[in-house]
Amino acid sequence: MLEQKYNELKRILGEMGSVMVAFSGGVDSTLLLKVAFDELREQAAAITIQAPFHSRSELTGAYQMAESIGAKQFVYDARELDLKAIENNPPNRCYLCKRAIFNICLSIASDNGFSCLVDGSNSDDLLDHRPGRQALKELGVRSPLLEAGLTKSEVRVLSRRLGLETWDKPALACLLTRFPHGAKITTDKLSMVESCEDFLRKLGFGQLRVRVHEELARIELEDSEIDRFLDSDLRKSVCDFFHAAGFKRVALDLDGYRCGSMNADSVG
Repeated sequence: MLEQKYNELKRILGEMGSVMVAFSGGVDSTLLLKVAFDELREQAAAITIQAPFHSRSELTGAYQMAESIGAKQFVYDARELDLKAIENNPPNRCYLCKRAIFNICLSIASDNGFSCLVDGSNSDDLLDHRPGRQALKELGVRSPLLEAGLTKSEVRVLSRRLGLETWDKPALACLLTRFPHGAKITTDKLSMVESCEDFLRKLGFGQLRVRVHEELARIELEDSEIDRFLDSDLRKSVCDFFHAAGFKRVALDLDGYRCGSMNADSVG
């Protein structure tokens, strides 16, 4: 079954003729770029968005992965893009953001002779709250992994088979997902979250999120890593760092890491 899906993915990409891959350097888009480049060579390229709500470590990883694959990479600086519509983190933030950014990506793809813009959505994404997918549908952005029926776990298996170091990389999400709907977003707040998450990763924690509730940081970790976090010395070093970053209170969420846990939250 997996081999059939893999062959279908190659067929889909081959029929497209030329593709520009919306590339974050995460598990899904890395596999997509790798297969696209293997099938289409110079007719496949990556486009990576630089935005204040994308962590610098993720951007660095995206540059390195595109280079290792050998695909040409376009970079669009979205830091000057007028995104005032999302500065208060509305519930449809993802739709508004993707609509604005992917419109520009479509223009870049067209201007450089690529017939299709594709993203790394997989079939598991249909099971989650993904308002941004509506924007992709409206703009005609295709999702070859999803079209081939590949799940996240299958993407990881194929990634490992193809020698991609991202095969076991934790799931990525833009930093805006760390804030409740209605929260005022500032570059300082984004930097606080980014630095604290980077600190936790340097301590060896994998899949994690630092969710922001005004002056409180709520840490989500995988269940298997919660016990290690409770070591008194480690916990103190985390609290010291978070306080220095600007958080007045630090909490560990005993429910553990949950994708999209802020969707039901609101300010107040």
